Amino acid sequence: MSSETEIQRLLCRFVSENGDPAGDMLDLPLNCTLDQLTLICNAILHQEEPVPYRFYIKEDEITSTLQKTLELAPLNTEGIVDIIYQEQAVFKVRPVTRCTASMPGHAEAVISVSFSPDGKHLASGSGDTTVRFWDVNTQTPYQTCKGHKNWVLCISWSPDSSKLASACKDGKIIMWDPKTGNQIGRTMAGHKQWITALSWEPYHKNPECRLLASSSKDGDIKIWDSVLCTTVLTISGHTKCVTVVKWGGMGLIYSASQDRTIKVWRATDGVLCRTLEGHAHWVNTLALNTDYILKIGGFDPVKDSNKDTFMTDKKKSQAFALQRFKEVTEPIGERLVSGSDDFTLFLWDPEKDKKPLARLTGHQQLVNDVKFSPDGRIVASASFDKSIKLWDAKTGKFLTTLRGHVQAVYMVAFSADSRLMVSGSADSTLKLWNLKTRKLEIDLPGHADEVFAVDWSTDGLRVASGGKDKVLRLWQN
Repeated sequence: MSSETEIQRLLCRFVSENGDPAGDMLDLPLNCTLDQLTLICNAILHQEEPVPYRFYIKEDEITSTLQKTLELAPLNTEGIVDIIYQEQAVFKVRPVTRCTASMPGHAEAVISVSFSPDGKHLASGSGDTTVRFWDVNTQTPYQTCKGHKNWVLCISWSPDSSKLASACKDGKIIMWDPKTGNQIGRTMAGHKQWITALSWEPYHKNPECRLLASSSKDGDIKIWDSVLCTTVLTISGHTKCVTVVKWGGMGLIYSASQDRTIKVWRATDGVLCRTLEGHAHWVNTLALNTDYILKIGGFDPVKDSNKDTFMTDKKKSQAFALQRFKEVTEPIGERLVSGSDDFTLFLWDPEKDKKPLARLTGHQQLVNDVKFSPDGRIVASASFDKSIKLWDAKTGKFLTTLRGHVQAVYMVAFSADSRLMVSGSADSTLKLWNLKTRKLEIDLPGHADEVFAVDWSTDGLRVASGGKDKVLRLWQN
């Protein structure tokens, strides 16, 4: 053994997430810190501007020194140890700490809130049959859109931020112009029962943003032309209510149903590719590892936050959207996670296989919402058991349980840099979680009743929430 004064050393090399080695073998002291590793890695990868990284040995993150991590993961340190590096988002979202606006206006519960992909507009749908647009800068009501005769159950922005689709309990869909609040085209009717979800064709597939998919309690999925306001295709196959529809970036449409199955359809002609089975009860929620980049379309939060560049040059922004989509999907493809009333989640590789990659168990009650972090590395699941659980998005391995809410957790939303997450609950609070420490960062009380909906703007500046108290709240740093 070495003497006390001599610092032990370790032979190691930096390896990317895909297993590609970077640079040569290194002989590092065991007391090498996280900051020192970041400097070394930036030098090896010849980064002009310093880039933040996370480092792992096996699955254990290096949070202080090499020594501490090796105590957690006993390895044969005689050989070469691989240090896996993960690039972090460069632009940092600051935690929201206070409510900056409390915006009344709706006469019934706020069921959905959503920021436009470019972060400039905010929309809400309510049980009072209206859709409202809000001015995020002055934090005041902007337009009230009347056209539905029943509860507005879901809203969805086109990926170019130019229009909003809303769907109601009568099974009708209306398009709105966020600038004027006017209805675009005619009301689209065709579903026999209420509509449960809306999803647009991805921007990198078609920057015209014309096609929209809807799912309904009547068991059908419909694809609509939002310009002609007509049905392009009706997809049938589920035997009960379809709870969610997702239009993926690989030319596939995913739907989940109360018939306990998830179906994968070809988007061009509605042909069934495969049925994913395994859940023992209703499937309530689906998430794709590409959800975030599909939502923001051709918008670049770092460059475009102050100008409309992506609106003017569709070819460029389409190429940008495709490039970003490839970055997320190239290592593992488009991944899907499903959450159910049977208290479990399943992780799927839906393009290739009808067998699940992993079954994620641990919740004590039904799973209400599930989301991938924008960087596609973490899955968060919110449940009626008052907890949120975090899982490794690649393997489905359980990471931790976030406790703090005292009632059912309805919904979670990640910040654009994947460092923070906010949750809304039946206990009338929002809570902000730090995903690095995996602890509660800030408690955000303010609502007078259950919080049904929450969204984090793509530019990272604001969180919006709405719920049973009919009030929309904005939260900022």
